[in-house]
Amino acid sequence: MTLALRAGPVLARPVDPAVTAFADRLAREAGALAVLFYGSNLRTGLREGVLDFYVLLPGAPERGLWPTVSYREWMHRGDGTSEMLRAKIATMTLAKFTEAAAGETLDTTIWARFVQPSALVWSRDATARTQVAEAVAAACRTAARLAVAVGPAHGTEADYWRALFRATYRAELRVERPGREESILALNAAHFEGLLPLALESADIPFSQADGVIRPSLPRGRRDAILRWWTRRRRLGKPLNLARLLRATRTFDGAGRYAAWKVERHTGIRIEMTPWRERHPMLAALLVGPGVLNQVWRAKRTP
Repeated sequence: MTLALRAGPVLARPVDPAVTAFADRLAREAGALAVLFYGSNLRTGLREGVLDFYVLLPGAPERGLWPTVSYREWMHRGDGTSEMLRAKIATMTLAKFTEAAAGETLDTTIWARFVQPSALVWSRDATARTQVAEAVAAACRTAARLAVAVGPAHGTEADYWRALFRATYRAELRVERPGREESILALNAAHFEGLLPLALESADIPFSQADGVIRPSLPRGRRDAILRWWTRRRRLGKPLNLARLLRATRTFDGAGRYAAWKVERHTGIRIEMTPWRERHPMLAALLVGPGVLNQVWRAKRTP
């Protein structure tokens, strides 16, 4: 089996029909080519919390910062019941997604994210499905190259993926609990089983394998080239993440509703979303935030 052939069936994994309906709605509104679903809800099959989608558009690769991030709520009705679904949506062109997955940009988030499980929950046609499968296969190749460059001289598949995730977490501006890579591997064991050999073969990296131990044959010159490629991205990882966060304060559509939902979910305190707060989420946070913190403090002191 080739890496691309494996990616197709993996992306076609079944998901909750409500998730598919939400993806269909997002895709048609955006004029998308495809929609990917990922994150903890994919693994658990639950609808609670926030669903994570990547909406991939037609067109030339974007310049500057990407993707555009937004938050949506949708009342799903079916079988005589109704349920509020919430989603965080990253939107970008399929062309830029493909470049990033192949490691052709300074970004680390796309290939590090999509070497992990995801599902293609909506696509315009067979061509789009094939393009997304090839992009995800490219993400696996990119991740595998770095895994054997930063990993041990020989080890199990898990040893290499563990080394990869530790490296990418250190490069990004994010807070992860120690051992986060262990939970990724444990919770997605079936996904990662046999993936590294396929990815190395696809990336033209020779290796031997016996008794579960892999020994990559990576010439020193090629390893050094991969590490130079990685050093530049590692150094720019946190500044790039910070720039995206700053951009999101101005462009995150639905940021106010998302923040209000997070506060209510974690504290039980409901924040009323007025039209002004919706338009000015940062100012609203400055003005409303102290009052919310006071309510949380009082609630904790109440017997």
